[in-house]
Amino acid sequence: MEEHNQPKIIAVSGKGGVGKTSLAAVIVKLLVSAYPGKKILAIDADPAVGLSTALGIDPEKTVDDVRKEAIAAAGEGKNAVVEVLGNAEYSIEEAMVRGNGFTFIAIGRPEAAGCYCKINTYLKDVISALSSHFDYVVIDGEAGIEQVNRRVMEKVTHLLLVSDQSKKGRQVVQTIKSVADELVMYERIGIIANRLSEEAMKEDLDFGGIEVLAKIPFDAKLSEYDLKGENVFFIPDDAPIVLGAKKALKNIGIL
Repeated sequence: MEEHNQPKIIAVSGKGGVGKTSLAAVIVKLLVSAYPGKKILAIDADPAVGLSTALGIDPEKTVDDVRKEAIAAAGEGKNAVVEVLGNAEYSIEEAMVRGNGFTFIAIGRPEAAGCYCKINTYLKDVISALSSHFDYVVIDGEAGIEQVNRRVMEKVTHLLLVSDQSKKGRQVVQTIKSVADELVMYERIGIIANRLSEEAMKEDLDFGGIEVLAKIPFDAKLSEYDLKGENVFFIPDDAPIVLGAKKALKNIGIL
């Protein structure tokens, strides 16, 4: 694999139910469209594994499966940490799926009880190393940023926080920012305010001083896509979520 200097690593985070995964998928769609010659990696770091559905991908193996194989090998009394981890890069390659202009990988479920710190750290290092072969990396993380930091990578160049208009959603993104300020080395950060009512589109919502990159109105058609589990690549280019994501990426210096 050809190595790329300093890929742009975009992490999408926010509380559940605010359209985070749909936005992450639309961001992949926009990058594929804007940069056809570039290498794009989509990482599903949410245990719900919704990004694969939104991108029309059916992964057979997750990084967590690789980890379980290593643990099972250790249980069989092999010199597993050396032997299995030595093959982990190959195993992770097996977990990668080629999509329409991008590559996809799912992290899988969070760590089970019991410490396999060496394995977890190694896999995180492999994912970080893997990312260096891409120009753009989009991470769909679960609510909060600690898990992206602990399980995927410490360095994120662009942190996109997704919120709805609810007080809870706005509090969550402010909390994520305060955690990210300590844990994650990011260069740019901003809010995408999503699924807003007509009134909220006109209001100046309080996000604790974090820059609002785009405001996206509630879209009933997109809700239908979500319910049917349809591929976002078929969402029209003039859909509110596509226009909003494009505006956010322009405002944060990606497009």
